[in-house]
Amino acid sequence: MLRLSKLTDYAVVVLTRLEEAEDGGVLTAPGLAAATGLGEPTVAKVLKILSHAGLVEGRRGAAGGYRLARPLAEMPLTDVIAAIDGPIALTACVDNSIGLCDAEATCPVRGRWDPVNDAIRRALSGISIADLARVPAIVPHPDVVAAE
Repeated sequence: MLRLSKLTDYAVVVLTRLEEAEDGGVLTAPGLAAATGLGEPTVAKVLKILSHAGLVEGRRGAAGGYRLARPLAEMPLTDVIAAIDGPIALTACVDNSIGLCDAEATCPVRGRWDPVNDAIRRALSGISIADLARVPAIVPHPDVVAAE
C-alpha cells in the first residue's frame, strides 16, 4: 500500500492554516498548534522542514512567526511530500539516491517500475495544496431525485 507519513498529512494541515492568516500575516508555532489541534513540538518540526524546503518563510522578533512562501495554488503536493518524506519512489530501485538493489543484476522487472513511478509523480504534481484545502462541492447521487 502506498501511504504518506503522518508528518506529511500534518504539513498539509499546517500549510492550509497558514493560508488563513489575514493579509499575508504570520502565525506562530504555538498559534498554529492551537488552531490545528496538533502538538506544538510536531508543528515546530513541520515548520522547520517546510522552511528548509522553501515552502514557508520564518520571521524572527516580537511580530515573528511563519508565512507561506507562495500561494497554495502554486504549491504542488509533490513539493510537500518530497520535503517531508523524501523523493517519491514506489520501490528502492526507482529512487536513485538509495543505490543499487541487491538483486538488480538478476531482477526480471528492473526498470519496469519507472513508468509507474513517473505516472504517480505526474498525478500528484497536478494536485495543489489549495486543491486539498477546498471544500468539496456536494454532487447529488444520480439515483437521488430532488424533491420539487
